Amino acid sequence: MQFRELSINPELIRATQAMGFTEMTEIQQKAIPLMLAGHDMIAKAPTGTGKTVAFGIPILNQVDVTRKKPQAVILSPTRELAQQIAADLQDLAQFMDGVRIVCVYGGAGLEKQQKQLKAGCQIVVATPGRLMDHYRHHAIDLSDVETVVLDEADEMLNMGFYKDVRHIIDLMKNRKSLSMFSATISREVLDIGWLYQKNAAEVDVQPMQESMPKIDQYKLLTTGRDKLSDLAQIILSQGYKRVMVFCNTKYNTAMLANQLARLNFNVDCLHGDLSQAERNRIMGRFKAGEIAVLVATDVAARGIDVSDVDAVINYDVPEDNEHYTHRIGRTGRAKREGASYLFYTREEEKRVETLLRLTRNTDDCRSVKFDFNHEKLIVEDKPQGDKFQIRSYF
Repeated sequence: MQFRELSINPELIRATQAMGFTEMTEIQQKAIPLMLAGHDMIAKAPTGTGKTVAFGIPILNQVDVTRKKPQAVILSPTRELAQQIAADLQDLAQFMDGVRIVCVYGGAGLEKQQKQLKAGCQIVVATPGRLMDHYRHHAIDLSDVETVVLDEADEMLNMGFYKDVRHIIDLMKNRKSLSMFSATISREVLDIGWLYQKNAAEVDVQPMQESMPKIDQYKLLTTGRDKLSDLAQIILSQGYKRVMVFCNTKYNTAMLANQLARLNFNVDCLHGDLSQAERNRIMGRFKAGEIAVLVATDVAARGIDVSDVDAVINYDVPEDNEHYTHRIGRTGRAKREGASYLFYTREEEKRVETLLRLTRNTDDCRSVKFDFNHEKLIVEDKPQGDKFQIRSYF
């Protein structure tokens, strides 16, 4: 089904065309009619399936531009995702005069955001904690909000925002619909559904082979002494132009970025101790191609939408199994192909086996090592018996 077949504001159809969209994704085709009809909804869909457009079009189609009070609130677990949602909504609203979208999140000054809210808007995209801050400071009036969307609901509720989310929903006395978009349906998501939704429609989008990210997964057995050289050799030998490298701690992130800089890599790092302005600047440079290697903690694993990341390298084995899925999901986006590498030591071998099994990636992740004599990577397959068949892959 194509967007032009929808009975919506023609300015929204024009915006989808300007954004290069023609046919709807499965989540869009299923969710948009339900939200246009005002249904509560629980939508389970993999990341990268077009969820923002799925809830953005119904929200914008119902906006009353003559009213300058918030009519829709979209809650996000992270500031990066909140910013991305707001940017996507701005693109959808580019031909709609009078629509104002305000994005509020922690790590930035309250006063500037308060001025934006008090100037009037119809849509607020927010992290739960910062929205509560503005409410306590009387900077936002939620009495006219009719539509509420929880994006990445599982992550948000598992991050400790459960009470804040409930409080926020309770404040919206004129709420008419509540929709939750989530990669998984956790117990907390179900609890919110039972408490606040009425006869919610359920949408379940399974990953389709043709729409699944095309990511070649590799694991590399290394040592603490060799990790840096393995990392450098992979990036150089494969000619990767844009790479994300994940570490578990802020210290490791900053240290590795410094080591790569000394090897003349165009690199920067992203972690929670940086100011929001600095994080925005770094992400802007990475998206613009001014930074080739971005070293990051898991603060960057969600909500960052860069469509042409060539490879993701897990320099540290993720501490949380789900972080592995979130990390490698930064590549292979927008129907592009990508690669991911998981570095581990002998001591971490059992942990890696468990991680891959629980994330259902055991059969997809192949062992790889670097042939320094020929400056190329080789993949070790184990098709039969106990002997490895070694073949050149790249």
